[in-house]
Amino acid sequence: MRLRLPEERPTEPPTGYKIAHPVLSQDGTRAGFTGVSLGGALPYGVLDEARCVYGRRHRAPHRRCDCGFHCVHDRAAARALLCTAEHRAAVLLEVSVLGAYIRFEHGFRYARQRVLTATVGPCACGATAVALADAAWGRPGWLALAAACAGCVRGRTSLSLAGFARLAGEGLRVRAADGMALPPAEQGLRELVAEAALLQARLDVFQSQLARLDERGPQG
Repeated sequence: MRLRLPEERPTEPPTGYKIAHPVLSQDGTRAGFTGVSLGGALPYGVLDEARCVYGRRHRAPHRRCDCGFHCVHDRAAARALLCTAEHRAAVLLEVSVLGAYIRFEHGFRYARQRVLTATVGPCACGATAVALADAAWGRPGWLALAAACAGCVRGRTSLSLAGFARLAGEGLRVRAADGMALPPAEQGLRELVAEAALLQARLDVFQSQLARLDERGPQG
């Protein structure tokens, strides 16, 4: 006799919490996230469907596989993961669990998700973040981003928090966790500097594309 898991049919999608690294596509046109463990090699969008990380053709989540998105029930449990050294630069996500899911004691493994909110921690210097900047690592075709204040952005590729939310789309909300308190005037100045860094990064991409067109010539 094969045991069957009890079925749930919630009236609203369950809510869960997880941590992830924000990422920016190499051409600067897309933004999303990548996981911190299983599935970390497969960046995903704000609204996305899980794929089997082992390349198998079954739908996620499969009961005999580890595939699927993962999250925990409790926000505090997800925040606790940010304390470890390898996860300090990650952000906290609040997600809606969509499609088929398997419920566990501490969380879900599921087929689809919508990221509702991303909470960005303080910059490495301790100041409240105003941007997400190149973290000096990534995945093929994707740059990993980390929290940065305007003083630490410097010339790195970066997006303001609002800019990341707009690029990611699907109604994503991005907020900054509290860091060191700054005077309102200085906070406003840092936000302007972050926006200027974003415009400079986009200009650099545009100039590189023009350079490639010049190299091809009129016959290209």
